[in-house]
Amino acid sequence: MREDHFKGGRPDAGKSTFIDVVSGRTRGSGAVILGEADISSLSPDKRRRLGLSRSFQRTSIFPELSVRSQLELAAEWVDDDNTADLVEMFNLHAVLDVHAGEISYGQQRLVDLALALVGMPRVLLLDEPAAGLSASESHSLTDHLREIAQRWNVAVLLVEHDMDVIFKVCDVLTVLETGRLLVEGAPRAVRSDPKVVQAYFGSTA
Repeated sequence: MREDHFKGGRPDAGKSTFIDVVSGRTRGSGAVILGEADISSLSPDKRRRLGLSRSFQRTSIFPELSVRSQLELAAEWVDDDNTADLVEMFNLHAVLDVHAGEISYGQQRLVDLALALVGMPRVLLLDEPAAGLSASESHSLTDHLREIAQRWNVAVLLVEHDMDVIFKVCDVLTVLETGRLLVEGAPRAVRSDPKVVQAYFGSTA
């Protein structure tokens, strides 16, 4: 089942902190449950091996290594090597032997996303994947995210400020304000909710 979620709100809402807690980079006061397993005490790398993967606001690629080398390194840590499918999906053939620091920022974002998908994770956490992308690159990203969720049955939790991306990709939206849950529901209902309008624009008019 596809479960794309958006954590939205003001810059200090706690969205990135939330994703850090889920991925294991930060410890929270509650529990993190993956399937039926409590993974709260597990390190980020152990959570990754269980199928919980993430990307960061800033790409986590190595600029001095080729795209091919990075995909191969990532594949060494997983049981299911799906790198060939990822190269095809993200059209990375032309840059495989190019150092990642020499390709465009949009391509770097795609490489970063591909690295997060090596091994076909069960859950993909994305922290502002459209940051710094052009309008056309953001449009391409939304197509990729929909395909990822539908083709590989990956649950995607997406933190993003680009509302076009959010409303085109997500099935469920969760809006946070200063660390508290403001609204959750279907995109159309959330977009018109008076509390969301008030939080973003300061008026319900």
